[in-house]
Amino acid sequence: MAAIEQYNYDIVRKFSIMALIWGALGMSAGLYIALELAFPLMNFDIPELTFGRLRPVHTTLVIFGFGGSALFATSYYIVQRTCQARLFSKSLANFTFWGWQSIVVLGAISYVLGYSQGREYAEFAWPLDLLITVVWIAYLVIYVQTVRHRSQPHIYVANWFFLAFILATALLHVFNNLAVPVSMFSMTSYSAFSGVQDAMTQWWYGHNAVGFFLTAAFLGMMYYFVPKQAGRPVYSYRLSIIHFWALVFLYMWAGAHHLHWTALPDWTSTLAATFSIMLLLPSWGGMINGIMTLSGAWDKLRSDPIMLFLITALSFYGMSTFEGPLMALKSVNALSHYTDWTIGHVHSGALGWVAMVTFGSMYHLIPRLYDTDMYSKKLMYVHFFLASIGIVLYITALWVAGIGQGLMLRGFDEYGNLAYSFIETVIFLKQPYIWRAIGGAFFLAGMLVMIYNVFVTIGRAKKEVEILEAKIAAKLASA
Repeated sequence: MAAIEQYNYDIVRKFSIMALIWGALGMSAGLYIALELAFPLMNFDIPELTFGRLRPVHTTLVIFGFGGSALFATSYYIVQRTCQARLFSKSLANFTFWGWQSIVVLGAISYVLGYSQGREYAEFAWPLDLLITVVWIAYLVIYVQTVRHRSQPHIYVANWFFLAFILATALLHVFNNLAVPVSMFSMTSYSAFSGVQDAMTQWWYGHNAVGFFLTAAFLGMMYYFVPKQAGRPVYSYRLSIIHFWALVFLYMWAGAHHLHWTALPDWTSTLAATFSIMLLLPSWGGMINGIMTLSGAWDKLRSDPIMLFLITALSFYGMSTFEGPLMALKSVNALSHYTDWTIGHVHSGALGWVAMVTFGSMYHLIPRLYDTDMYSKKLMYVHFFLASIGIVLYITALWVAGIGQGLMLRGFDEYGNLAYSFIETVIFLKQPYIWRAIGGAFFLAGMLVMIYNVFVTIGRAKKEVEILEAKIAAKLASA
């Protein structure tokens, strides 16, 4: 109880619970649109349920709802524990919670109703962009002020990654969403950029949203929870600092590799590809640093399901950060881009790295927030294997889909004509899309198992508190 009085765990609990709820809803939306692609009959004559409207709902719920809430929860927890200081301003922290949940809800509703900027990862209507900015400034103030009031002289490396994520996301959000509204009371707006500049800023944001929101931030999570769960210090603190500075410098330059073979100047996309390849070094340095933290504690993989989640996440981080630079090469990009290989690559990072490190972190966090043990260790293993099977089915299906699709679109017959019509490539995708949906169903099933396990754990913890309070009250009454 002393720890709960010392730190603001209430806000961490709120964000943790909402992360799980948004995760289930977002993954359910993802499964439904995967089924729409595999089975066109599921595209009912209802505008609100069409793929074009539900796809941004899926990305918003999983990235900003699930991922964002998990990052708020873990960053608020980590900054308090590593700084040994209570979170700055309870009221401001509550504002970030209600503000962020409102953004996710309103964003999903606006997409279903057909309001969107039509930009990758940043499709919110302009009034919501303003609300995001206000909430994000509050988040930055809370984090910086908590670090300033720390009782520890040292700033742990996880806080470096979280601060870089907060600052970079603010910069990306503001410049990517510079727009002119049609009128004060209209949801429609026009981007401040046009043509190739619009594409350039969109992918500068799009790739760096992956780089900072989905990579740097979750590395902050990794650098705290892996050593804590392993019961060992980070393998190399020096390597973690090199990892940080190399990553934050190189990532900002890499977005234009999404625009090879377009109207973008060739030197720009070549520079982006060069930085993308250079990113392999710090990324793998961080992966090795995390995995080698288990030196002398490898036996934990046999008995600790949380370590299975965390080490699997690091393995997928390494794989995705190898595949990304590979796909940035112009020769590979000519085959892979505009195919489902890119979708498979994104999901190997999103499911394998982001979701798995979040699951492991949450399984570590929840018992400490409620001062109890997880309800079922067996269900944690069930979740791990359902998630792992789902990821393998998902990304394998889309590797087959994407590479096959790319080869068919580039195929020529002996006379120099296209060997396949576009409709033949669509027909080819049918079976991989079915397997992708099956993989998504496995992953969603694992998410539901986790929610059940967590909510039963919370319920038991509350009952234990009630019993304890009743005993204390009985003793006081008898005295």
